Amino acid sequence: MEAKVLRAGWKWRNYPPGHEGGGARADAEVLLNTAGRQLLASMCGVEEGVLARALPSWEEGDAKLRGETGDPVGLWRTAGAVAGPVAFGCRLCTARRTGAAVRAVRYAPRWERVCVRHARWLLDADANQPLEHLDLRGLPEVVAAQRRWASLARRAVRAGAEPERVFALARAVVARWWEQAFGWERETVWPRRLHQVAGGDAGGDLERWRIVGRDAVVFPEVVAVADALLDPAMAELVWADSGAGRPRALPADGMFCRRLGERLGREWLGPLAATDHGGPLIAWMGSVIRLRRGAGGPPGYDNDPWWLRQEHHAPTMAGQLRVLGKEKKTPGSGTMWRTAVSPEQRAQISSLVDGAQEQLIQLRRAQTGSSADVAQHLLRTLSHSAALIDKALQHTVVAAVNAGVAPQAVAQWAKLPPGPLADALKAHQDASDG
Repeated sequence: MEAKVLRAGWKWRNYPPGHEGGGARADAEVLLNTAGRQLLASMCGVEEGVLARALPSWEEGDAKLRGETGDPVGLWRTAGAVAGPVAFGCRLCTARRTGAAVRAVRYAPRWERVCVRHARWLLDADANQPLEHLDLRGLPEVVAAQRRWASLARRAVRAGAEPERVFALARAVVARWWEQAFGWERETVWPRRLHQVAGGDAGGDLERWRIVGRDAVVFPEVVAVADALLDPAMAELVWADSGAGRPRALPADGMFCRRLGERLGREWLGPLAATDHGGPLIAWMGSVIRLRRGAGGPPGYDNDPWWLRQEHHAPTMAGQLRVLGKEKKTPGSGTMWRTAVSPEQRAQISSLVDGAQEQLIQLRRAQTGSSADVAQHLLRTLSHSAALIDKALQHTVVAAVNAGVAPQAVAQWAKLPPGPLADALKAHQDASDG
């Protein structure tokens, strides 16, 4: 029976969801009223109780189509808005069970994306891209991580934490590192894995592969971070780093972040993680400290270690691909920036901006003493931060011009008249020559 003939049995209240620019969504979901469910059960010869166990969305139509009685009625939705994340099914497993290697889509949390039998990573089904899976045959550590997560989920329950929230926090921490790792010269594991899932070389379309391959590539580290966050001994290190009974600012060489880097096989990662102010890891550490000090107030997000702020959620593959598509259509976009500007130059600019940010954060901790001393310290720190920002601006201007952006456009973006722009270019050239 063709799909259009099958659909004629129901009255539809809307159209199937599609992607921007056209094309049907693989994650389209159908909600049915009572009569609609009865019709489907009779057509396929399966009892409603069995379908209710097999289909997570089976009874969701009751709330959306409560007033629809009599005729069979259907309503289209995207699956993620109905019952959670969706992924493509493994076609080889589907063929083994049904005899036909057809496309299948299933609800699957992000810690169940590995088809262990066929060593495949099953990709999100809500994105407008052609791949359904990534090949993991050369990455046994990714397959092993899924097996390891099962025991971690049980540990989380015993510790009184919801496994979903623990995983979401760990994933947010590692996804943030993933974005920063573009400038990490000592990171060699992730590039190797990324090239592996890309079929041997991701260089031809690196930005897209960094989006499509991220969750598979970093999955072992996500599980390792979740393991560390659930470890009471690691929480004790956070407490010790905070000064325990004598509160102090968290140090850049703290024991917790140093030990975390060691557990991830990256001894150099500790200081980078410890100085990532405003990230989900530091927020988790703050909650742990507040709970130990009993200073968190009534139960709520500020003293809940597993509460993940909205701004810390890892961006989805679908969202990133939409942004990437728009950037490729827009001259001077982030895609062109990454293509034209070397990783070393981008890392240098990021380092200068991060340094300025760190200086400004330090101001919050140094406002005690005489008015004269405080004012002197504030002015010195602000002056240093301004100098770092000026350097970052100078490097960015040079990078943009070298990438082919017109100097007039750069001057307008940086709000610089042509004279200072020329001076910045000359100063950078002189520094490079020297």
